[in-house]
Amino acid sequence: MKMEYEERYRQIQSPKYDCLLFDLDDTLYPLSSGIAAECRRNIGDYLVEKLGIEESKISDLCNLLYKNYGTTMAGLRAIGYSFDYDDYHRFVHGRLPYENLKADPVLGPLLLSLPLRKVVFTNADKAHAAKVLKKLGLEDCFEGIICFETLNPPTSSRGTETSSEVFDIVDHFARPVAGVALPRTPVLCKPSPDAMERALSIANIDPHRTVFFDDSVRNIQAGKRIGLHTVLVGTRHRVKGADHALESIHNMREALPELWEEAEKSDSIRYSGKVAMETSVTA
Repeated sequence: MKMEYEERYRQIQSPKYDCLLFDLDDTLYPLSSGIAAECRRNIGDYLVEKLGIEESKISDLCNLLYKNYGTTMAGLRAIGYSFDYDDYHRFVHGRLPYENLKADPVLGPLLLSLPLRKVVFTNADKAHAAKVLKKLGLEDCFEGIICFETLNPPTSSRGTETSSEVFDIVDHFARPVAGVALPRTPVLCKPSPDAMERALSIANIDPHRTVFFDDSVRNIQAGKRIGLHTVLVGTRHRVKGADHALESIHNMREALPELWEEAEKSDSIRYSGKVAMETSVTA
């Protein structure tokens, strides 16, 4: 009887969550920064300049690839295009206006004050993630980064020849043929359940004790399916013109009321371990 009581007491006293898992782009900074728009433009340029795709086809193609595969890159690999992953990321992210990102004087201290593990989970590459976190002044706030390289082998580990017959995904949806399925992609990324479960396994994260913050509805839905407690963030889902930092704080306060109360009583930052980007969670 005594042992049963002690066990119940420990369960009551133990915190409900022990990890905060954050998406990066348009989650830790606002959509109004213009990063997303420039990224889309760079992807279109890559398809034209590097893959020789007609400019008139870019919009429909990118929309279908993103909708069905999670990222344009994942979709391109699925339908038969082959390219160097690092070259793609350098082209798409290398010209982004990172100067538009500003350090948030509120969000950083808030993250540091919460006594939980904090991890970034992004479909982007680690170089982009490191630049974004540094610009936001959040590079010390996270234990590690789960990124593209975490889940995907380097280009050199697979063939580099583009398929002689590229699957026409636009025609597939315009004139569907019974029994013809979409080809699978070799790229692991959100919102794929396999990618999300693999990421949590690598980082040793228990989904049932983790709060997942993301600006994508489908990523949030995928997170719920694998047991994550999810919080939808981002200005596109909130009141137009609302302050992004206040949105993030409001969302965290709703998700973690007991931890918020503890953080508000704190006179100093509890977690101060500097995280080197070179030692992020990668595989």
